[in-house]
Amino acid sequence: MSAALPARVFPPLFNRYRGGHAFGTHVDNAIRQIPGTPHRIRTDLSATLFLSEPDEYDGGELQIEDTYGLHSVKLPAGDLVVYPSTSLHHVRPVTRGARVASFFWIQSMVRDDGARTLLFDLDTAIQRVNLDTPAHAAAVPLTGVYHNLLRRWADL
Repeated sequence: MSAALPARVFPPLFNRYRGGHAFGTHVDNAIRQIPGTPHRIRTDLSATLFLSEPDEYDGGELQIEDTYGLHSVKLPAGDLVVYPSTSLHHVRPVTRGARVASFFWIQSMVRDDGARTLLFDLDTAIQRVNLDTPAHAAAVPLTGVYHNLLRRWADL
C-alpha cells in the first residue's frame, strides 16, 4: 500500500498467453478511460497479478526495464508486481502451457515516481525502527516528516 499510495484503481483486466503468444515492448498509456463510464485515471503504476503457477508454463516472463536494468518477473499464483507505468516492459513468448494473469493500473495520490520512492523508503525505515527499537525517540519525528512530505506531495 505504501509503495503505491493509491487514489484510484482501474478495474482489472485478464490475459491468457499460450502457443507463442507474447506482448511487445511498450510504455503504458498515460490516461485510461474506465469502460462504460465518463471516468479516467492517470496511470502512475502498473500491476500484474499472476494467476498461473510458474511451473505451469515456460516463458511468459514479464520483463521490466528501469534505471537499474532489465528485471524478469515470473511469480507464484497470487503474487503481484507493481512498477512505474513509465517503464518499458514486455511479456516474453509462452512456449509451453498457459500464462494467466490479471493486470490493472493505479493512479497514485503522489504522481511523481521519485517522491513516491522517497516516501516508501522513509515508511519502510520507520517501520524498521519501530520493530527493532519500540518507542525509539526518532520514531515520532520521522513519522512527522513522512506525513508532512505526503501532505506536500499528495493530490486527492
